[in-house]
Amino acid sequence: MQQLAQELRRPGNVTIEAPEFFNFGFDVIDYFAREADKTAYIAVDASGEQVREYRFSDLSQASNRFANVLRQIGVERGDSAIVILPRVPAWYEVMVGCIKTGVVSLPGTTLLTPKDIEYRVNKAQASIAIVGTDQVEKIEQVRDICPGLKHLILVDGQRDGWLSYTDACAEASEILDSGQVGGPTRSDEMMLAFFTSGTTANPKMVPHAHSYALAHLITGTFWLDLNESDVHWTLSDTGWAKAAWGVLFAPLLCRAATVLYDGGAGFDADIHLKLISKLRVSTFCAPPTIYRLFAQMDLSQYDLGSIRHSISAGEPLNPEVIRVWYETTNTTVHDGYGQTETVNLVGNVPGTEVRPGSMGKPVPGFDVQIVDDDGKIVADDDIGHIAVRLTEPRPQGLFSGYYEGPDSRSRDSFRHGWYYTGDTATRDSEGYIWFVGRSDDVIMSAAYRISPFEVESVLLQHDAVAESAVVAKPDSLRGHIVKAFVVLASGYSASDELATELMDFVKTTTAPYKYPREIEFRQELPKTISGKIRRVELRQAAEDEGSSADEAT
Repeated sequence: MQQLAQELRRPGNVTIEAPEFFNFGFDVIDYFAREADKTAYIAVDASGEQVREYRFSDLSQASNRFANVLRQIGVERGDSAIVILPRVPAWYEVMVGCIKTGVVSLPGTTLLTPKDIEYRVNKAQASIAIVGTDQVEKIEQVRDICPGLKHLILVDGQRDGWLSYTDACAEASEILDSGQVGGPTRSDEMMLAFFTSGTTANPKMVPHAHSYALAHLITGTFWLDLNESDVHWTLSDTGWAKAAWGVLFAPLLCRAATVLYDGGAGFDADIHLKLISKLRVSTFCAPPTIYRLFAQMDLSQYDLGSIRHSISAGEPLNPEVIRVWYETTNTTVHDGYGQTETVNLVGNVPGTEVRPGSMGKPVPGFDVQIVDDDGKIVADDDIGHIAVRLTEPRPQGLFSGYYEGPDSRSRDSFRHGWYYTGDTATRDSEGYIWFVGRSDDVIMSAAYRISPFEVESVLLQHDAVAESAVVAKPDSLRGHIVKAFVVLASGYSASDELATELMDFVKTTTAPYKYPREIEFRQELPKTISGKIRRVELRQAAEDEGSSADEAT
């Protein structure tokens, strides 16, 4: 793997060819375990004080034990297991153990409700639940309406009717080879499945094959820029695909030591900053919200000099936050783009100029273009769909379709020789890609096509704005107007004067026709359990207001 990662960096070597058989557990973890002292991850307790390093050999043996537990209770290859665990060592052991046995893991965030769990278990026909104590009551509430659920495994405690993970693993053998679990897994065999965050309807189930793990060499090599001497930290709940990107597959493939810290409820910026210093974190990936929180701290109190590469994705970052972070760490935050359905597709990779506000350029191995509804590449600076060309062989790391099979959602995603991501963007003359929004988020106002993401980015440049979301509101004259929902920064109060100031600020910062003609101040914005803004809810609220106004006139 190390040699393959090095070869990927050479000019012209931009593709990964998956072998016929591949298993991340046997072919990566067990292979690196031969080097006895190489650290795989660093676990930190909730206080931030107790630190323990786990070697690849530790992970190899522990995952073998759990795989043997699965065998002993009669779990078969191809069975599905919902896995809801915090950022603790058992999560690594369970995920790799499932991969080794061919059990399809269904990672879920600890914020899932019983209804969420019931939907996922029945959708995937899961027969196994592997959870921590804080999730037991949720499972118990839905057991009777999840008829396929047969095996309940409790990771951190004891309960009647549940198998103790600790006790069972203590008695299991740490020896395992692929012959004991039905032979090697095929690269195209289903390995795991994520559920999208459900911003519009029920979450879609996104299956990934075993080759998906290998494809994250692209994520680790280019966007995260990892090597074997790095200590890497990605902040992500274990239930999201981001954890596969930055906690599981990419760093372990690149032999970088990964930080695993779960501080429980809430986010303690002080502990996180102290851990960056204490553990000498060299590559750091976090959501924009975290960088904003850090920028409010007195960063001079922390030694962040170990950081050589900073990464983020998902939302625009305030210029002030970018400036503060650069002055503290001497690193520019590198934005990027990918989906639950893919690996990293676009990024500001090291060695290229970072354009603040841009997602960067397509990473090697993917032909990512901006296309119209008919699959034609659009002109520079025109808004179009972000799409991945469906080459032969198929791009590694790209899913094959939603679990429902050849339904309308899969058909809409794969057409004209492209995978349509459902997102829109523009491409400038130098090949940089600029995010616009979801395909149904683009605002048409008086014949102008307006990017909500661009307006949000401008609003975030104003000191008074902590968060913003921009949607279309029906208007009898223009068809739609731009409406902005704004959460104010500490120290600012909502007023008509401030709303006017923000409107004028957008007018003078970007093309005047893009400014929000209406601003609504809110204490918070509605979000999914993954933290994404539910623009569909805000859009509906704006549409209802517009309809009411039309009726009144």
